[in-house]
Amino acid sequence: MTTLTPPAAVEASPRTAVKDRAKRHRPSSRRRSTPLTIAMLAALGYFLLPLFWLLIASTKSTQDLFNSFGLWFSHAPQLLTNVKETLTQDDGVFLRWLLNTVMYAGVSAVGAALLAAASGYGFAKFRFRGNRAAFNLVLGAVMVPTTALAIPTYLLFAKAGLVNTPWAIILPSLVNPFGLYLMRVYAEDAVPDSILEAARIDGAGEARIFFRIVLRLLGPGLVTVLLFTLVATWNNYFLPLIMLNDPDLYPITVGLSSWAAQAQNGGAGASSDMLALVVTGSLISILPLVVAFLMLQRYWQSGLASGGVKQ
Repeated sequence: MTTLTPPAAVEASPRTAVKDRAKRHRPSSRRRSTPLTIAMLAALGYFLLPLFWLLIASTKSTQDLFNSFGLWFSHAPQLLTNVKETLTQDDGVFLRWLLNTVMYAGVSAVGAALLAAASGYGFAKFRFRGNRAAFNLVLGAVMVPTTALAIPTYLLFAKAGLVNTPWAIILPSLVNPFGLYLMRVYAEDAVPDSILEAARIDGAGEARIFFRIVLRLLGPGLVTVLLFTLVATWNNYFLPLIMLNDPDLYPITVGLSSWAAQAQNGGAGASSDMLALVVTGSLISILPLVVAFLMLQRYWQSGLASGGVKQ
């Protein structure tokens, strides 16, 4: 006896098969991993917790820093008072320190980025005697810690008469071996040889090619080196500490350290709220870096997007 399959069942079976295959081949992006989520939350807390503590601590007096819970506000927040006292302490020397830091970090970041771009472009697109040996020397310089070079740098600058001047901070910060290495690797793919040959055929000189064409193509890498150098110079403590003797030339790092020493030792000019001023000054000092990252991150995004499109 032959059993006939209803037409509706015959039509439905291919649809069911398609649905079953779709379920089996569902994109893995919808899958959630609980251990990975916990690890990401732990990393997020690790990086944000100190900033949260700094924000909370900036609203407290010195007494409340020791007598209240560290991760929550005190009964009498005084952020505006702390900010005002920080900016007016010692005749407004904090503003001078802030301007010094902006000058040191800004000039060093722009100069180091341009030097790294020019050097990296030269290593990537030009062949000359000693190219490989010089680049290997740069790679070796990446491994040398900057603190190991501080004393020799001081002795050299003392002979040149540049100690206790802004140049003692700016000139060493212009040398960035890692930035040169990064720009060399980036320039190899970001700057096509065909564009360079076309520009040379049109009669453009090497300097014009670099400033009019190459720098635009190296934009994302240039911003990366600029931000790295900006942060490194902004947070530099040891080099200004040994190079500068005049408090009017101090950057924020050394200036706040001197305030902290006064608060601990009760030296001249110390007040009962000096420690609170150090914490508030630390909060103010990171705001320019946050603004710089927010303003320049679009160059990273555009570089990643252009690198993901095959040309």
